[in-house]
Amino acid sequence: MTATSSGRRAPKQICYWLFKSEPAAYSIDDLAAARRDLWDGIRNYQARNLMRDMMRVGDELFFYHSSCASPAIVGTAKITKAARPDPTQFDANERYYDSKSDPQNPRWLCVEVEFVSKARQPYTLQQMRNEPRLEGLELLKRGNRMSLQPVSRRHWKFICAKLR
Repeated sequence: MTATSSGRRAPKQICYWLFKSEPAAYSIDDLAAARRDLWDGIRNYQARNLMRDMMRVGDELFFYHSSCASPAIVGTAKITKAARPDPTQFDANERYYDSKSDPQNPRWLCVEVEFVSKARQPYTLQQMRNEPRLEGLELLKRGNRMSLQPVSRRHWKFICAKLR
């Protein structure tokens, strides 16, 4: 079972994800320098629910640079702490402040991620679009703008081979 199936998963089963970030805001190099960091600022209910209901410590993820000249998967990371309240929602000085979020019932969550590797060569969106073996990859579906999305085990293995 993968993260794309019915919403249930075995307790020790690893799932795979793709996390998008604009490199001007937070890049793979920023994560590599920090080693571990909170993946905060998610303000989409569907993405929040994935963090809350599906993501677990040990899950692996692709780090994807979006909204840039050449969107691409640029590295990998793993989840090191499960979903918890995103502290930026309560800080009026933060970009992702949400005045309607209640500390007693937080609206937004974040996970902690840890850098694993930087791709030897980025695997570009165009390369992925041209690869028939990636049919069904959420990233390639029309109109999909989710900042967090599940990746099947089959797609994970294929793309990992391209990043080496």
